[in-house]
Amino acid sequence: MEAAAEALGGPAALSCFSYNQDCTSLAIGTTTGYRLFSLSSVEQLDQVHESNEIPDVYIVERLFSSSLVVVVSHAKPQQMNVYHFKKGTEICNYSYSSNILSIRLNRQRLIVCLEESIYIHNIKDMKLLKTILDTPPNTTGLCALSINHANSYLAYPGSATSGEIALYDGNTLKTACTIAAHDGPLAALTFNSTGSKLASASEKGTVIRVFSIPGGQKLYEFRRGMKRYVNISSLVFSMDSQFLCASSNTETVHIFKLEHLTDSRPEEPPTWTGYMGKMFQAATNYLPAQVSGMMNQDRAFATVRLNISGQRNICALSTIQKLPRLLVTTSDGHLYIYNLDPQDGGECVLIQKHSLLGSGKMEENKENDLQPPLPQSYAATVARQSTVPSTSTMPGYSEDGGALRGEVIPEHEFATGPVCLDDENEFPPIILCRGGQPGKAKRS
Repeated sequence: MEAAAEALGGPAALSCFSYNQDCTSLAIGTTTGYRLFSLSSVEQLDQVHESNEIPDVYIVERLFSSSLVVVVSHAKPQQMNVYHFKKGTEICNYSYSSNILSIRLNRQRLIVCLEESIYIHNIKDMKLLKTILDTPPNTTGLCALSINHANSYLAYPGSATSGEIALYDGNTLKTACTIAAHDGPLAALTFNSTGSKLASASEKGTVIRVFSIPGGQKLYEFRRGMKRYVNISSLVFSMDSQFLCASSNTETVHIFKLEHLTDSRPEEPPTWTGYMGKMFQAATNYLPAQVSGMMNQDRAFATVRLNISGQRNICALSTIQKLPRLLVTTSDGHLYIYNLDPQDGGECVLIQKHSLLGSGKMEENKENDLQPPLPQSYAATVARQSTVPSTSTMPGYSEDGGALRGEVIPEHEFATGPVCLDDENEFPPIILCRGGQPGKAKRS
């Protein structure tokens, strides 16, 4: 859910942007620091936090709507900084052997992806649990982590030359399976909210496939286009897993609906198009598998035609003010909000445009993310429960896990004094202090 953008000049040029795990918050990195925005309103873009302590930020990731934010800057591209931004306190920082390319978070795991290795941390105490060494060269840091912490699957390229997906269980720290997804190298990966589905696209960008997790069986195949290859920059499910959105370096955003067409539909009235459709459907029984497969691929349910082309962008499908919306953030520093018709689809309607580099209104302490996100239908009313989940019911990882012998453990330095997220009824709790051996957190 993130994208890096080229610096555009000016005092606060946009360098990166990412949605949080449930698409309720937007984080941007700039040449002067980073900013966090709440996505609870269409009409107003509320700035939650701004920090200018670290310049040239190129990775910023927020843990749901909690106070935990992870930042990486061009000044120290091998160092990950973890902050409690409401307290203005650094929780810890870790240094690695090469540049950090991407970071993924859920309530159980923190994933750091380098070009040829992946580090898995226990987010409860930031202890290093596992290092996956000698991964295929992954120059873009492509990886995906299930946001469902009870189902912490990690997906990353299993090959640098083909579209093979390596699926890893971040809770048991074991390889789950390998999925032969595409012929060419991978360009995009994303899990749905429950971690039961994984979508992928190759560098060609013409076909998007959805697989079951953890089995790896192909469930859906969508064709984004046939005329030209594109660079897929964003691939994301809606929270209820009904829709899948793909954007690229072209001006068109595609939204696909995850549904299987059955023969139980009412008989269509006899029309020329209906007749030809049946002819094509019958012909697929006699055509080669590759050709018939292309005919059976589902096309976009809804689309958006951006007024820009060639810019980096990321998308999100979210429910805002009880209605389904498509969000598009672009590298020129704007957020576009569209209405999505969940019944009929078609062309989405632009209803609001916000500037991300202007002065935003501060909205402190209005967010609360106490419950894990629950899949909701688009027609359902968005409601947040007020009870705090007990940490005893949250599946945790043994503190005796640590790192395995022979693995590279990054050097790190803990913040001075204890820092605890759950002092504001936030999950997970983090209690760290300065000291301890590399890879070992010393509890205060």
